[in-house]
Amino acid sequence: MKIERNLLDELVAWKDNPSRKPLLLQGARQVGKSFILKQFGNQYFANYCYVNFDFESEIKSEFSRTKDPAKLITILSIVKGIDIKPGKTLIIFDEIQECNDALNSLKYFNELLPAQAVACAGSLIGVALKRKGSSFPVGNVDILTLFPVSFKEFLPYFYDQLFKFTENFINSGLYETVPDIFHSQLIDAYKTYLCCGGMPEAIVKYLKTKSWQQTDKVNSQILTAYALDFAKHIDSKDIPRLYKLWHNVQDNLAKEDRKFRYALIEKSARAREYENAVEWLVLSGLVNRVFEVTTPRLPLNAYKNSSAFKLYFVDSGLLRTKLHLSPVDLIQGNSLFTEFRGVLTENYVLQSLIRQFGNEVFYWSSGNQAELEFMFENNSRIIPVEVKSALSIKSKSLSEYRKKYLPELSLRFSLKNLEKNKDLINLPLYLSDWLNRLI
Repeated sequence: MKIERNLLDELVAWKDNPSRKPLLLQGARQVGKSFILKQFGNQYFANYCYVNFDFESEIKSEFSRTKDPAKLITILSIVKGIDIKPGKTLIIFDEIQECNDALNSLKYFNELLPAQAVACAGSLIGVALKRKGSSFPVGNVDILTLFPVSFKEFLPYFYDQLFKFTENFINSGLYETVPDIFHSQLIDAYKTYLCCGGMPEAIVKYLKTKSWQQTDKVNSQILTAYALDFAKHIDSKDIPRLYKLWHNVQDNLAKEDRKFRYALIEKSARAREYENAVEWLVLSGLVNRVFEVTTPRLPLNAYKNSSAFKLYFVDSGLLRTKLHLSPVDLIQGNSLFTEFRGVLTENYVLQSLIRQFGNEVFYWSSGNQAELEFMFENNSRIIPVEVKSALSIKSKSLSEYRKKYLPELSLRFSLKNLEKNKDLINLPLYLSDWLNRLI
């Protein structure tokens, strides 16, 4: 079983663009970058040439000798035994962050041989560029990001008819109530996805076995693999702090306000001691950082408080596994897990917002009086977002924000059905991935 990814359409658009440049596909480890590039090469090119710089050292050394695309293609054709033809062959450079010379060669592929399609995958590009002597071919690459599988991508495999109904419902363009029979089924699908998460291997395991134990085993192995990367890619002096941060980062999310506090790592921790570790997790894509904004003005990034932030996980399923939360209790609504269900829901909504609207998502705080989970910019407007994990939508924060700032549009996510009330849209959580079409 393979999960079809929406990014494939963007890859096809890149291929057909007459002004395309070499492509850099970013994303955290294990989200399926290598798989989708190989799938893309198989389906849309006569053949593909795959190079993994993590272990093909003999090829890596060739890039230190020459950056000439024609010479590199000759070398790759001989080493790989593949007839590489510009316009017919896709060259795939995997783990390109492991070979800075190959990264720099993209400039020359773009300038000297633009007909040759080159697609690169890198999970730690941001981290690699922090190394001494590293550089980046600015202006000579196109960049796409592959995120964990979304609920929208998951739904066809969980219940295809439910996905078809949702697509037709969204295409209607009407803000009508979702029929109860579909509403309840979509909530069940959403809860399953929330616990499973979006790592392709975990989803395939769950869909094949329906075993939460085996699904959790996959997610645990992925978390372990992430930790094993630390020693390979960070200065030795920072490794102990990075391990401490990684093993405790979820503790901040378990707190009511989610705000990141260094003291939860260790009592004597200071920002200057852990800021490199925090930055590493952000650059590697393992966490998403959301900064505080107290004055919601455009552009939001200019008004962020850089010392106040929250760190959410790249994937809700990995977060649930890291928190050792039982999927059965979460799905059935065990009251003991109410607070944890809240943070998983916020994590899920944030992932959806980032996929659709980019990384610049913030949260709003008004001292100790009120706080909104998220806000983002869209079409020169600031959209506040309130997130509720259940049916109850009682909260003064969104009301206070709307009264004070009079936003053109406000969003509230919950398990309640769809409802539009002038400038406020109540959205069921399962429709978060269709938000860009709804607004």
